[in-house]
Amino acid sequence: MSDSTVLFTIPLDQQIQQLTLVVDRLLEKLVGGGVSVPPESIKLIRDLRTKLEQIAERVKKNEDERDDLLALADISQIVNSSLDLNTVLEIVMDTIIRITGAERCFLMLRDHAGELQMRMARNWEREAIHPSEFEVSMTVINKVASSNVPILSTNAQEDPRFGGQQSIVSYSLRSILCVPMTVKGDVTGVIYADNRIRTGLFTESERNLLMAFGNQAAIAIENASLFESVRRTLAEVTELKNLMDNVFASIASGVITADVDNKIMLFNEAAEVILGESKTTLIGSPFDQSLAHFATPIEEHIRSVRARGEHIVGQELILSLPNNGRKDLIVNISPLKGAQDGTPGVAIVLDDLTEKKRLEGQRKMFERMVSPAVIAQLDPEKMQLGGRIVSLTTLFCDIRGFTSFSEGVDPEQLVTVLNRYLSIAADAILEYEGTIDKFMGDAVMAWFNAPIPQEDHAARAVRAALRIREGVLALHSVFPPHHQLSVGVGINYGNAVLGLVGTESRLEYTAIGDSVNTAKRIQENSAPNQILICSNTYEQVRDLVEARKVAPIQAKGKREPLVIYEVLGEKSGGE
Repeated sequence: MSDSTVLFTIPLDQQIQQLTLVVDRLLEKLVGGGVSVPPESIKLIRDLRTKLEQIAERVKKNEDERDDLLALADISQIVNSSLDLNTVLEIVMDTIIRITGAERCFLMLRDHAGELQMRMARNWEREAIHPSEFEVSMTVINKVASSNVPILSTNAQEDPRFGGQQSIVSYSLRSILCVPMTVKGDVTGVIYADNRIRTGLFTESERNLLMAFGNQAAIAIENASLFESVRRTLAEVTELKNLMDNVFASIASGVITADVDNKIMLFNEAAEVILGESKTTLIGSPFDQSLAHFATPIEEHIRSVRARGEHIVGQELILSLPNNGRKDLIVNISPLKGAQDGTPGVAIVLDDLTEKKRLEGQRKMFERMVSPAVIAQLDPEKMQLGGRIVSLTTLFCDIRGFTSFSEGVDPEQLVTVLNRYLSIAADAILEYEGTIDKFMGDAVMAWFNAPIPQEDHAARAVRAALRIREGVLALHSVFPPHHQLSVGVGINYGNAVLGLVGTESRLEYTAIGDSVNTAKRIQENSAPNQILICSNTYEQVRDLVEARKVAPIQAKGKREPLVIYEVLGEKSGGE
């Protein structure tokens, strides 16, 4: 069960409250915790906090109104066939034309300010009427709207109620039928039908019929509007939750929330790392049982927070974790407030102080791009601007057909699919202790043999490429056919300049040179799920892999074609 699934099993106002609390804790940590964060990031999170408050108010306002959606079951089938507002309006207008036989029909609804606004106009052929032809009697419309009483006139030109009304005379209006649309006793709009040629077109029977239908239509329109409002609100909440999931995944603080029954609702990735536990098995389980080694020392504090609704900040804790060894933690515990100001749950924020300094230095250098095995051997204090010539094996991996695939899916789904493929490549590279230089859209650049020397770096690169291909093919077994993409890999062995490029405030640890460019050209010529290597790379791994010679590649900037081999797989006993 995912974080998203658990959050949406509790009321919407509590979801927003939990998100607000976590944002507050995040702001407190970023602003007062001595962490260097760009001002625009702080502003983004504060804007998010403001947006959450606005949505909370809107959700509360719509709680009662949303119940009106249930009334759709009592409306006639013709206006109950859709919850799309524009569709409902069109059905209402077509139905009015049909039951009255009017020459023209106009539908006016109140806006947020209570003013009547023209929403739709149709003629007897059910065609839209141009705004320049909106020749109606506003006197009649305003009177019906204010009095909640229908008006029927068989010949408006001779009707004493409208004597001297300029619009009646100048527009040559004759048969007029105007009825209010009411919801819970309030006039929400007006239906106006007329005929400029015939007199006596409308009768009391048609007035009564239109009155009944108008009220049904008003409820259907109101419900469609409410449904659209709720849908927008839910979409905003979902978008904000997805944003918060990304924030949770990127921050170093562990975040755990437990509900009133002490079941774990949220357990972010940082908490997994700090405590050495998997959220897959923890979400929905009792906090005090599934995390007894962590929960027991803070049990009294949690009870105090639940009972008094107070915050506990800066509680230091030294633990010996079964899956992660000794940890020095600092823990903050806060109540999760519900709609009735109760304390249905608690939020626990924990920070690992044991390796904080080392992790911060590593994150500044490589931003989580390098294998942990490589990072563990580096001293950030000794890294300087500049480069040196080293022997590298460079790997380029590109997702084939991604451009055409991206044209047929929505952005959110596109990013999800892209990340699944890129994570396969990244995991394979890191498994063989390669260094990921950068992600370039749907492509990955990596190299081996630096910053830590690796005698078998060419073999590591080729094995990583084979693992990428295996992972992609395995992904096809769980992906639908239209998500089944392929990869092309190019590998080259040679000298390159490796070092820190940029300024003291913004560095990029990268490799540049002809051998790197050649690897890119080789990758560009690879077929789907094909791994191509140059001849000098082949010489390094010929005893380890099965390969076949393929057509030479005329790479840009090269006088002679490149001798290329396709890697088919590892030889038996190649490991």
